[in-house]
Amino acid sequence: MSRTLYSLIFTLCMPLILLRLLYRARKAPAYRKRWHERFALGGDVRPGGIWVHAVSVGESIAAAPLVRQLLRSYPHLPLTITCMTPTGSEQIRKLFGDQVGHAYLPYDLPWLQRRFIKRLRPHIGIIMETELWPNMVREAKDQGIPLVLANARLSERSARGYRRISWLVEPMFAALDWVAVQTQAEAMRFERLGVSPDAMQVTGSIKFDLQPEPEIVQQAAALRATWGQRPVWIAASTHAGEDEQVLAAHREVLAAHPEALLILVPRHPERFDDVAELIETAGMPMVRRSSEATPAATDQVFLGDSMGELMMLYGCADVAFIGGTLAAHGGHNYLEPAALGLPIISGPHRYNFAEISELLEGAGALRQVRDAKTLAAAVSEWLEQPEAARRAGAAGQGVVQDNQGALERLLKGIAQRLK
Repeated sequence: MSRTLYSLIFTLCMPLILLRLLYRARKAPAYRKRWHERFALGGDVRPGGIWVHAVSVGESIAAAPLVRQLLRSYPHLPLTITCMTPTGSEQIRKLFGDQVGHAYLPYDLPWLQRRFIKRLRPHIGIIMETELWPNMVREAKDQGIPLVLANARLSERSARGYRRISWLVEPMFAALDWVAVQTQAEAMRFERLGVSPDAMQVTGSIKFDLQPEPEIVQQAAALRATWGQRPVWIAASTHAGEDEQVLAAHREVLAAHPEALLILVPRHPERFDDVAELIETAGMPMVRRSSEATPAATDQVFLGDSMGELMMLYGCADVAFIGGTLAAHGGHNYLEPAALGLPIISGPHRYNFAEISELLEGAGALRQVRDAKTLAAAVSEWLEQPEAARRAGAAGQGVVQDNQGALERLLKGIAQRLK
């Protein structure tokens, strides 16, 4: 009855969902395309193999090491990756090209999920992090498909939200065949939501298994070399409300370090033009990555308005600030800059990566700030103390290396359940 009610509400909300899609298409025209896939029609679906679902860009990047290993280990099985957003779709194609099939996951209505899963006929479904939908899970189970929740994470805030609709989500969580969870604290939250302890293992985060690709490191070094010896810091994956604070902080950094360059990378591509206007309004000379121009000595901001280049841009910086933490979005991946040996700065809102950020902070690799003024002070301090910054960066690399091995444990669990 609970799932029937959910499906009825979802159906009644479909006009609003489609209107929202049109609204988002005003700034991101890609949302106008491939609507048929959202209704389980078309798409590059490769049946009879492995299905991986990664909702958007972050999950697609996190899934990349897993997907590469699956392609090596099961070359005889076709692999299809689904996502929900155009940016995620673009990232998947950029990472894997035609090596994998790819389509949008249909809306979570039973007849759409049933049609999609019957077309796909996977031997196993691997869902990244916590991108679960009740009808998707139910239809997969009805068709006898093992479901794995990989690299699973669940903040206390998200767990509270799920508990408010426990009548709907508990059967969904209980239906999972295996949950490879990142931490013990998150395992306890999943258990309270209905996951059986026998169907769960703390494997750690596969994000720790990140290995910066040599060609990306070389590309970063070549780009950075064109900028001379100026100090560089990056504000990555920023959200609305943070860019103004970052620019205010950069103004203070410039007062102490007039040659400093800020690499500003907004989280969502539909905001690239808006952030460019903010920079212009702030009176800071700027160059956009999409222009392929090299920042001049007089340029103060380098706007990272490209897709799939964040790791490379981290490699160009001396200090990294993680966005989504001054605005209350819970933060983003701290491990990419840590793997490259950068000292890290975070705002207080880091609940999406609480355990990882605490590990880095405990090692001396991460510093927390609360506003533009304290952000500027932290950036300036590390720019002025390169040896201290080097030690902090090395400590972060140590945290990454000490916690690797999750990918191997995840692959072993998948192999045990792969039909």
